Amino acid sequence: MLKHLISLAAVVLMPVLAAPASAEPTRWGQAWPQTDFSRTTVPDWRQIRSGGVPKDGIPALDAPRFRSAGGVRDVTPREPVVTLELAGAKPRAYPLRYLTWHEIVNDTVAGVPVAVTYCPLCNSAVTFDRRVRAGGARRVLSFGVTGKLRHSDMVMYDRETQSWWQQASGEGIVGAMSGVQLTVLPSWVESWAEFTARNPEGLVMAQPGYNRQYGRNPYRGYDTSDWPFLYDGTPPPHGIAPLARVVRVGNRAWPLSRLAKAGEIREAGVVLSWRAGQASALDTGALAQGRDIGSVRVRDRAGRDVVHDVMFAFAFHAFWPDGKWMLR
Repeated sequence: MLKHLISLAAVVLMPVLAAPASAEPTRWGQAWPQTDFSRTTVPDWRQIRSGGVPKDGIPALDAPRFRSAGGVRDVTPREPVVTLELAGAKPRAYPLRYLTWHEIVNDTVAGVPVAVTYCPLCNSAVTFDRRVRAGGARRVLSFGVTGKLRHSDMVMYDRETQSWWQQASGEGIVGAMSGVQLTVLPSWVESWAEFTARNPEGLVMAQPGYNRQYGRNPYRGYDTSDWPFLYDGTPPPHGIAPLARVVRVGNRAWPLSRLAKAGEIREAGVVLSWRAGQASALDTGALAQGRDIGSVRVRDRAGRDVVHDVMFAFAFHAFWPDGKWMLR
């Protein structure tokens, strides 16, 4: 499976995009015999494309092991981690040095089944509650990686119904779960130094038992590219670069450059804050050596964490075409 990942990374860095793969359910049926392709919210099948890897070619993680944050030496201070702090459990950090290669972690925290997800191609890191209610029944799902992309964003699938889900939005888009919305939990990406300073007794996900070059960025130079991988949509408005980072809260997006300059923004009922010290996971070949892009927190006026995502501008434009751009 490693060779598929390396091939994908090589394609990402090519100046010419690969030709689109055929996007027809009849051709997908052999690999997905249990997926109900008669049910979908996708307006055009051509939006779904092969990302260069097969089903589970990027292996999701299940029931990961954790270590005490205080004894960790292989995660460096500026490295980004996804932080999840749920009442009743020690705070947990999921390093992007692992998520870059696995993209989904199925875990259970304080009795809550969660899926911690990261799509490098959209820089989207979102944590979902894996419990859903559909057809009057409540069930717990577990997620894997289809190997497909839509608007350059990972398409996930659940193992229970083989339905497909959009990672950036958490919406079921193909199969029995079409139209079902996953509940998003507040989580955020920050530097390892920030996590440990606030949570010296916290937990960090241990290195998975796969043969991967953890700590290496297979998407070297991606976040300074001119155009996203396998994206054929329109560019964002207002002259914003497609791969500029924005902070998405609901259907609003604040340019990260604006927030970094201000340090703090209070608008639309939320407080956005930025501080330096986090390395970009999509810059240099060594993840820990990426340029400083800073860390973002979003809270409401009472100081409670608010669901948000720091994603690329093209992805916000693609999935929230009528969204509001908070430019000033």
